[in-house]
This record gives sequence, structure tokens and C-alpha cells, in this order.
Amino acid sequence: MEYVEELRELTEKVLELLAAKNFREIKTLLDELKPQDSALLLEEIPEKDMLVIFRLLSKENAAETFVEMSNDSQELLLNAFSDAELKAVFDEMFLDDTVDIIEEMPANVVSRIIKQSDTETRARINEILHYPKDSAGTIMTVEYVSLRGLWTVKQSFDHIRKVAVDMETISTCYVIDEKRKLLGRVTVKDLLLHDYETPVSDFMETDPISAETTDDKEFVAQQISKYDLNTVPVVDKENRMVGIITVDDVLDVLEEEATEDISIMAAVTPSTDTYMEQSVWQIWKNRIPWLLLLMISATFTGLIINVFEGRLNLLSPLLFACIPMLMDTGGNAGSQASVTIIRGLALDEIRPRDALKVLWKEVRVSAMLAACLAVVCFGKLYLLDGLAFGNIIGYGVYPWYICLAVSVSLFSTVVIAKMVGCLMPLLAKVCKLDPAVVASPFITTIVDALSLIIYCLVSIIIVSPFVVA
Repeated sequence: MEYVEELRELTEKVLELLAAKNFREIKTLLDELKPQDSALLLEEIPEKDMLVIFRLLSKENAAETFVEMSNDSQELLLNAFSDAELKAVFDEMFLDDTVDIIEEMPANVVSRIIKQSDTETRARINEILHYPKDSAGTIMTVEYVSLRGLWTVKQSFDHIRKVAVDMETISTCYVIDEKRKLLGRVTVKDLLLHDYETPVSDFMETDPISAETTDDKEFVAQQISKYDLNTVPVVDKENRMVGIITVDDVLDVLEEEATEDISIMAAVTPSTDTYMEQSVWQIWKNRIPWLLLLMISATFTGLIINVFEGRLNLLSPLLFACIPMLMDTGGNAGSQASVTIIRGLALDEIRPRDALKVLWKEVRVSAMLAACLAVVCFGKLYLLDGLAFGNIIGYGVYPWYICLAVSVSLFSTVVIAKMVGCLMPLLAKVCKLDPAVVASPFITTIVDALSLIIYCLVSIIIVSPFVVA
């Protein structure tokens, strides 16, 4: 909240200085801001003044600020840039940032960007854009430091000093041969700890963890997280080095994947735009397919009730009062299990081959949980609802046999819901689907139908003898 107030005050100050044509003071203020803060400031500036403020940024800061801005603001500026300004901004950017922007821009803007790029950059951009969607190749950068195994520490440092200004990171360097095949990796710390005349091959880490250009970017993110890496080399099918993926790229991937999973688990089609950037029409399109699908699937519970309604009415109308509680508890139990398993799959802690181990563990957990819930449910229905309110509503609101039927149904529902909740994400993974797709909404729908069938059958078995008697 404090930061929001500071941003608002800064925006007002910049607009006042702009009205007074005090450009020197505005430039001083912008130079003191980090690119992320400058981007937020520009987002608050009216569109007609945004380009004026942007032009006051220093050359390097302008490129970094541009990367941090929203797609709509980027497109607005790109359309307003002259060709010279366009070239100046993109010349200062790292290639992976350029590609990220190009992927989100309309064709006419893309053609202008590529047109202003030099031949080598244009070839690299086209190469990256041809990699499969969501692959490692689409998020890598080709700006990395490569060394040769026979180079000494001194030669390596000389090379790093020469190329460092154009590299995204120099903390980790990769050793390649004449055919660009990946041989190993060294860090600047490794170089500092060895004598100047020592060959790099003597202390480099051989067989470093790498990713292929076609690997899923989420898999690469898992590798970086698992092995605590700052960068991962990206190689082609022949193990030739083509680029690196840095930890900041991975953070973007993790945020994107988390947002996508949360959206899917809430039955909403994922979108790369923020909520405020989406139109009402776009939000409607993202939500309506899921709601229609879930609504239609939920009609099966109505069919089940229709099938058993007459029989349950003959037994006791009280049986209908417990249906919402059973369905809600079953859905919650299934969601607990599914969320746990989906997280384990996302972090590579659980794999489809662990299905039997997961099932056995969830069966034991669910039996303990179900027993506890069933006992509390019986006590609540019989003692609280039946005896405490019996004199007010009528004696025996819930006879003991109805309480027993509800409790046995609850026990069975929780156990089955946990089994469904843990197995569905694993099945989705085997079928090459996103496990989040089968999360809460679908599992809840399945469990609702199963819980109703169990409840109706158990009620008929337990309650019938007493009603007949």
C-alpha cells in the first residue's frame, strides 16, 4: 500500500514537471529509478505523454524499462517509435527479451522489428521463433560466454573482458570444441581460484546438466530448481551448444505455469493478459466453456436423485437433508488429494510409476480421516440434532439408523473421493494432459455422482429393515 502511494505521488510530480516543460528534472528522477519502477510509472502516465517520458530515459535504461512494460503499452510505443528509435531500443535488448516481445506483437509490428535488426540478429530471431511452442528453445538466449578447453585461465579472462558487455551473464561459462559441442562448464569463481597458466580443461565440470531445444520449458525450470543452477546450457540433437536459459527466464516460466494451473483448477481458460487488460468479452470466452461443461456434467447428479427419489421418500424424507453435506465433504476430500498430487507432479516429486504407492498411502490416510468424520457426523446428527432439538422439532429428528446410514456413506465417500483425487492427476499425466485440468471442478463432479450412488444404496440397505418393521 505504501509503495502504491509513492508511485501515485511520483506520477503526479512527473506530470507537473511535464506541464512545466522541466525535462531535465524528469530525466534526473527517471535515472534514479530501477527499470521495473520506471515501467510502472510509465503505465500510470496518460498515453499521449508516455512517449515523451520514455524518450527521456537513458539508452540502456530505456531498453530494460521497455521489457518490463505490459504488451499493450509496448505496442503503443512501438507504433509511435521512429525506425531509428525502434532500432536503438532493440539493439540494447538481449535476444530472448526481443523474441518474447515479438511473440506478443501483431504482424505489422513484428515486420518493423525484424526489418530494423541486423542480419545475424534476424537469423537468430527466426531460428528461435521456429522452435516448438513452450520449448526450451523459445526462452533461451544466445548471448553466453563460451571458452575452449585448451585456453588458459588468462586467455579465458581476456576473452570474458572482450565479450562481457554483450552477454546476459558471465558468472557461468561453457566450454565447447571447434564444432560447438558442449564439453563442460566453469564459473568465474573457478577461474579466480586457479593459476593464470592452468588450462580450463584441467578443472572444468564435465558432463554438465543441459537441456535440448525441444524440451518443455517447465522441465527446464524443474532442473534449475532441483540442482540449484543459475543457468542451463541448451543443446541441439547433436549436443551442439545453441544457447542458455537463465534463472530469471525460469522465474517467468514458473509464474506463468502457476498462473495457468490456478486458472485451470478454477475452471477458467488461462490467459497471458492480466485481469485489467482483458475485455469483458475475453473473460466471458475464457469462462463459459468450462461452466457449460461442468453444468452438463452436474446434471448426472440430478439423474441419480431422480432414480432413487421415490425409494428414499418411502424410507424417510430426512435422508434428503444430508445430501449437500455428503457431496460437499466428498468434493473437499477429493480436492485435498488432487492438489497435493498435482503439486508433487509439478515439482517432479511424484511420477506416474508411483501410482500404487500413492494410492496405498491415500487409502490409509483417507480411512483415518473418514473414521473421524463419520464419528463426529453420527454424534452431531443423533445427539445434537436428534436429542437436543427433538423436543422443539419433534422427537427423533434423526433416528439412530438414519445417522448410521449417513455416517457409513460419509466414510465410504471420503475414502473413494481421496482415491479418485489422487489417481486422476496421475492418469492425466500418463495421457500427456496437464494434471491441473482434472483438478477441483472435474473431481468434484465425479465425486458428487459417486457419493450420491453410495448414499442411496447404503441408505436402502441400512434403513429399509427398520422402516418395514
